[in-house]
This record gives sequence, structure tokens and C-alpha cells, in this order.
Amino acid sequence: MLNLIEGNFLKNKHQYVLVDTNIWIEFFKKNSPISDNLELLITKDLVKICGVVLFEILQGIKSDAEKLKVQEILLNLPYIEMNANTWQKSAYISSSLKHNGYTIPFSDILIGALAIENDLTVFTLDKHFKLISRVKIL
Repeated sequence: MLNLIEGNFLKNKHQYVLVDTNIWIEFFKKNSPISDNLELLITKDLVKICGVVLFEILQGIKSDAEKLKVQEILLNLPYIEMNANTWQKSAYISSSLKHNGYTIPFSDILIGALAIENDLTVFTLDKHFKLISRVKIL
């Protein structure tokens, strides 16, 4: 099952969280309720990161100063890795959603599968994850 934190609503402040790229973008802008919530989760050591999110954030960096700031935070977070089981779950999720008429970005499928496999809550602004959370994984 996929648990979600949408926007600045934190239902369970003690569960590990996989933060989606759109939340990190808001966080690095600062001065938003989302930034405050993510800061709290980071302080409590509840945030994890995966390769997909790391890639999406790093590929959008525009300056060396920004790169240092981002890397200082992201590269110190616990990292979760994809494995063969995660890829199988990802394929199942994607196939199930396509069968029901939904095409979801590849990156969101991977993030969702990682969260399900590692019992993590996804912190996101993206509505795709509601669809992913409805897929029953066998």
C-alpha cells in the first residue's frame, strides 16, 4: 500500500518519507509551509532519497553554488536502491494503470514502487500518486 502526504498535510509525523521532486523544488525556494514541513522531517531524520529524485533535482541545477547547497542536503540522506523486485513492482503498477487508461510518468512509477516496497510515505504535490496508491500489488 502506498501512503501519501499531499501538500503540507502531515498525517503521520513519525514514518519514514520518500520526498518527491516537486517538494524538493519548493523546499529549495524556501518560505512556504511545505519547506517548513520538510525541514521538520529532515530534522527528525525521517527523509530518505532515491536515485530518480536525486537525478531529477541534480539535472535541474543552474549554478555551482546551488549545486553545493543541494548536494550538502541530498547526499547526506539515507539512500534507497532499486532491485529486481522493485522493477517488477514498477512494471506491474504501470501495466495495471495502462490497462485502466492511465499513463503515468516513468519516474513516478519508480518512486511509488520504491515507497511501497520500503513501506515509505510519499510526500508530493503530484496527483499521479493517488492513482498509484489504488493499484493492488499481488
